Amino acid sequence: MAKIIFKLNSVSDDEAEEVKNLLTDNNMDFYESPAGNWGISVHALWLNDETQYAEAKKLIDIYQRERSQRIRLETQQKIKTGEYETFIQRLVNRPVQFVITLAVILLILYLTIVPFLDFAG
Repeated sequence: MAKIIFKLNSVSDDEAEEVKNLLTDNNMDFYESPAGNWGISVHALWLNDETQYAEAKKLIDIYQRERSQRIRLETQQKIKTGEYETFIQRLVNRPVQFVITLAVILLILYLTIVPFLDFAG
């Protein structure tokens, strides 16, 4: 029976591809289930052979630790070289986008709260 090995919800395309390649390179027989039209189904990788689960899980855990370290080092390097954009830098570089985003957030909050304020009166 198939067993879920890796959920792909909120996973970047490059990470999903790297995990698929990892499983393929280690001769793990798997398939991918889509999220469906509305994104409510389980978007994941499934192992066809349940006996490979422990080995596959171990490979993925090692991969994720290495990826985490790699991303952390890349981010630190970007900070050192000044390539990493902070919130303040983004605000200064794109003030119009910030104002529009803030206006949309405030509009949504207003439209959400107004019906309840009418009942109070």
